[in-house]
Amino acid sequence: MTRRVAVVTGGLGGLGLAICQALADAGRKVIAADLPASPERLDEFRARTASLDIETAVVDVADFDACAAFVHEVETRHGALDILVNNAGITRDATLRKMDKAQWDAVIGVNLDSVFNLCRHAVDGMQARGFGRIVNISSVSGQTGNFGQVNYAAAKAGLHGFSMSLAREVARKGVTVNSVSPGYVETPMTRAMPDEVRERTVASVPVGRIGQPADIARAVAFLTADDAGYITGANLPVNGGLFMSF
Repeated sequence: MTRRVAVVTGGLGGLGLAICQALADAGRKVIAADLPASPERLDEFRARTASLDIETAVVDVADFDACAAFVHEVETRHGALDILVNNAGITRDATLRKMDKAQWDAVIGVNLDSVFNLCRHAVDGMQARGFGRIVNISSVSGQTGNFGQVNYAAAKAGLHGFSMSLAREVARKGVTVNSVSPGYVETPMTRAMPDEVRERTVASVPVGRIGQPADIARAVAFLTADDAGYITGANLPVNGGLFMSF
């Protein structure tokens, strides 16, 4: 089987780490792309991935030209960029009346513009080689909205339209484009919730627990498999039943 090369943006975070590990376990060469990190954070990441074929790279995904250079470097060094997981994301929460332009621009830049920036440069090579898997990490907030997150919810909802449109454009060339929409996932933020807030959060999820990064990573590994070529333009909710639709 061809050894596929995968890029995971936001690769050093908790969710990014789990996705990198899942793809490496599936036999992929993985590049964890992220902003510059402290030596301590890099050492921790490398310690947790020491037995896997994962390397790190620095890129500002909100910078169009930086993304062009990064994709070119990956294709030059590794011969291909086969799998792209757009996982980078930030929040700058505030109600609309208290949100400033910088908060809006920062969230749209990292959560939505970055997906255009990388896909725009990665898709040509994927189409030329006749294989590509793109997975965009959205959120249940992009489906339901969330108080104090007009910027984040708008960006994540935008990912759905982007994914479906691009899926139609590249389907005949062996490239699939899908999205995954996590619900509440175990992160430093959810772990820091007061006990009563966490209890209410868990109670709102039909399966009765908060998701783990590995839950999301398994969905990504499924959608990026070589034999997942008949699934495209889809959104896979991984939210414990928090939001259901068809």
